[in-house]
Order: sequence, then C-alpha cells, then structure tokens
Amino acid sequence: MLMRNRAEIALPGALIGVVAGAMAGGLTLFAGQSVSWAVVSSLALALPLGLLGAGYGMLLGQRLFRPGVFAPAGLYWLVGFPLSRLLQETITGLAIFGQITLPGGVLGFLAYQAMVSLGFAIGFIWVHERLMPHWLMRLRERNPQARELFAVYVEHAEAMWTAKERRRAQTRAQRTQTRAQRGAR
Repeated sequence: MLMRNRAEIALPGALIGVVAGAMAGGLTLFAGQSVSWAVVSSLALALPLGLLGAGYGMLLGQRLFRPGVFAPAGLYWLVGFPLSRLLQETITGLAIFGQITLPGGVLGFLAYQAMVSLGFAIGFIWVHERLMPHWLMRLRERNPQARELFAVYVEHAEAMWTAKERRRAQTRAQRTQTRAQRGAR
C-alpha cells in the first residue's frame, strides 16, 4: 500500500517528463528527420525524463522539496536534464548512425544542456504546481501521503494569499496617504 501511495504521488511528475520527452519526437519530425529517428529520439528522452519526473514527485512527497521553492528543483534538473539528454543522444546516435557524436564533446554538450536545464526546470515546476494540487485533491481520501502533501500545498497557498493581501493593503494605504497629502497642499 505504501508503494502504491508513493507511485500515485509520483504520477504527475512522471507524466510531465514523458510528455516533454515525447515532444522531442515531434521536434525531430519538424526538423525534417525520419519517423524512425523521431521515435527513437522520443523514447530515449521520454523514459529518463519520466523517471526523473516521478523521482521529483517522490521527493516532494518525502518533503525533501517544497511547493513554490525553485532552488532544490532547479538543482535536481541541473543534474538530471543533461544526463537525460546525454542518454538520448547516445541511444539515438547508436540506433540511427551506429556511433555517438556529441556537438562540442561531452563536456561542452553537458555544459550547454545544464544551461538549458534551468528553462526546463522552470517549465516543469510551473506545470507540476498546476497539476499536483488537483491530483492530490482526488487522492487525499484514500492516500494518507497525498492528504499530508495536500495540506502542505494549502498552507503554501494560504501564505501566498496572505502576503498578496498584505501588499494590496499597503498599496491602498500609501495611495490614501498620498491623496491626503495632495489635498492638504
């Protein structure tokens, strides 16, 4: 039962990773490559990104990551995304050409992918933060881990709402004060 609960929490991240990886196939087709190349490229990226996405969900469920905090997730994808791309390029190169060719060599390739990974991390987190609370609402009745994680999301949302309302009140107070000062002149 515990493994099922964890797997359910990992599902949104896994799906996001698989879809992102599958999009590589579409981009490969868009670039004019063959269908076989697109399929290999898509599968070679979808699998590691799906596994890493599931891992992100599991780490979130274990409270090693927190909703709304980018730095740990950014570091996670700073390592995970380049390794996923390296795996994709290796598998695709071997399957299509029978050899591995990395533009800029391994270090140059990984450095470039590390830069790209932060953009991927931002997109991943953005999508995950929009899907996960809805998913947790569905699970919370029968999955205690989902119920606990949903409470963390609710707490985060309440803190964000309170901060936003405090800023609005300060802005209104400043406007009122400014109008009063103008009227006194």
